[in-house]
Amino acid sequence: MNRFALAVAVVLFAAPASAERGRNAAAAAGAIGGLALGAVVGSALAAPRPVYVAPAPIYAEPVEECYVRRVRVWVPGLGWEFRRRTICE
Repeated sequence: MNRFALAVAVVLFAAPASAERGRNAAAAAGAIGGLALGAVVGSALAAPRPVYVAPAPIYAEPVEECYVRRVRVWVPGLGWEFRRRTICE
């Protein structure tokens, strides 16, 4: 149950002091009720609240485009050969 709702229920449903007990009982009941209500409201307001924190931005470099190409290469003693070369731009 919410603390504030509990405090309101205590204040609303507290039995009134009777005239037999005198003025001191009514004053004591009011003081105790006020302190209780103040403690409940104060603790509810002082409770830490969750705070959303955005994640840090991520900076990425552009992705290079690479492809494989067959290139004709001169090999001494063998002549021309085709070899694969990865080319990135």
